[in-house]
Amino acid sequence: PSKIDAFFLEQFANGDFGKWVKSEATKKEDGKEEESRYTGIWKILEPLAEPYFKGDHGLVLSTAAAHHAISVPFEHPLVIKDKPLVVQYEVKFQNSLECGGAYIKLISQADAAFDPTQFNDKTPYTIMFGPDRCGSSNKVHFILRHRNPKTGEVTEKHLTNPPAAMIGQTTVLYTLIVNPDNSFEIRINNRAVRNGNLLTDMDPPINPPAEIDDPNDRMPDDWVLESQIPDPKATKPADWDENAPKRIPNVKAEKPADWLDNEPLEIPDPEDVMPEEWDEDEDGDYEPRMIANPKCQKASGCGKWERPMMENPAYKGKWSAPMIANPAYKGVWAPRKIANPDYFEDKQPAIGMTPIVGAGFELWTIQDQILFDNIYVGQSVDQAEALAAEAWVPKHEVEEAKLAKEKAAAAGNDEVMPDPRDFVNFARYQYRQFVKDATRLVEAARQDIGKAIADQPRVAGIIGMLFVAMAWIL
Repeated sequence: PSKIDAFFLEQFANGDFGKWVKSEATKKEDGKEEESRYTGIWKILEPLAEPYFKGDHGLVLSTAAAHHAISVPFEHPLVIKDKPLVVQYEVKFQNSLECGGAYIKLISQADAAFDPTQFNDKTPYTIMFGPDRCGSSNKVHFILRHRNPKTGEVTEKHLTNPPAAMIGQTTVLYTLIVNPDNSFEIRINNRAVRNGNLLTDMDPPINPPAEIDDPNDRMPDDWVLESQIPDPKATKPADWDENAPKRIPNVKAEKPADWLDNEPLEIPDPEDVMPEEWDEDEDGDYEPRMIANPKCQKASGCGKWERPMMENPAYKGKWSAPMIANPAYKGVWAPRKIANPDYFEDKQPAIGMTPIVGAGFELWTIQDQILFDNIYVGQSVDQAEALAAEAWVPKHEVEEAKLAKEKAAAAGNDEVMPDPRDFVNFARYQYRQFVKDATRLVEAARQDIGKAIADQPRVAGIIGMLFVAMAWIL
């Protein structure tokens, strides 16, 4: 367990749920008995793959295609004033994630005390943060529920242009930092992927406009919207022929010399024989099927020859007067502006957030085996970074190395290529790979030298150049 003195830190070090409570919220549909709203099962388990830390447990969403809800109450409310709010947790999609969420909710303080047994989708929250993916939608949610200081109404403010969620085979670290100056930052795996400001990057905006359109204002009946009109002084030119066709026969075209005027395009198939079961008394005269005339296929064409059509150079179409600026045009009409009766200005929404009394996961997902761990809620970026350094970084490095090794093995190569910037080890790696490839080439050449060279031309070429160089030296 970490020794970081955080406002809230959950590592499931004891291998049990601790203070986490599964929701017992129910629902009742028309004509049916009351039933559990959340049928998904939560478990405290080690990762399916061998854990980096012995006895490293996590909270696992373990039922596929089900609703899950679980939460934990804080010992006392977290009130955001002059320090940042920091939310950080690890999530591992052990069975991938095609459709579902893995976001956390920070539960709002309300008039009634928070009851984790009744935690549900209607439970008020202050912030919702984390990955969500389904079909073509893939994003990291950041939603702030902001209270209107004038009316007390609470509305959701969604991050504009949210970053894409990272869904991989390794443990992913998600971090949200909301600073007292209203700036915020989202990190994935310790790397900033989105920065912004609560006052400019939320939709709808935190603060409404100072002025709005007058709902009672109407466009005058004599308002002219047409910016251009036909020129009333224009007249059709005397030589403008509206009846001239768009296309005319090409008078310069000549019939090809081999054109067969008297040959039809199709002829009866001479090889088509009347079926034995055909009875002309009952079925009528038998008519063989028609086929393309082979004589026509050898000539330029058959039948009546007609001149090909061409664009008529004299064609002008229907005449219309040219457009001119409308002297009566008044521009685009818009209602007049009036003072917004619901206007307010909250200059510091970051320090006016509703106090937080707990955290929870209220999720629906198709895939199961989603593991959550090292959940941090507090007011210190340094603490979150220190936790990541001691809990996530070493785990991530081992997982990445293991994944790279598995990919290399799947590709028929059990050695991972070093970083090219590490020149010495990279050169040694290339040498070892060449020796392996050369050995395979020699073994294959014993069976079929031509095929061996064709399969590995690069290696064969290098060996050839080495022989030439040795001969030249000797």
